[in-house]
Amino acid sequence: MASTTLRDHTTPILARVSRTRPLAVAGAVGAAVAVWVVAVPILGLHLIIQFGSGSPESIGIDLVVGASLIASLLGWGVLSLLETRSARGRAVWTVLAIAVLLVSLGLPLIAGVTVTTKIALALMHVAVAAVLISTLPRSSTTR
Repeated sequence: MASTTLRDHTTPILARVSRTRPLAVAGAVGAAVAVWVVAVPILGLHLIIQFGSGSPESIGIDLVVGASLIASLLGWGVLSLLETRSARGRAVWTVLAIAVLLVSLGLPLIAGVTVTTKIALALMHVAVAAVLISTLPRSSTTR
């Protein structure tokens, strides 16, 4: 009589979280940079924003990387906090992330000087959100 032994080859949750979340942050930053590269060097757009009566400012790669990195790290931090505070942390974070995306889309509409700037900046917001919303909850420890 033959017998078989099944082994469960699963990755521990903390190991999955420790790999997935930094990759999600890097992917979100990369997505924003990709939109910027297409808009500025390839299409030749000048991304100019202006708040109120302030002076116009150009959106450079440094601002894109910095803003998307900060937003991504904040998203990661909020998800981690919600996981420790609630059994439904993943669901709460997802709803919150979608709400933040919708609110953040107002910024390009208000500050963008040209229609092309508004579109490019909105695409950057959506690109970052798409990566984070589709990736960070998958690594959640509150499944």
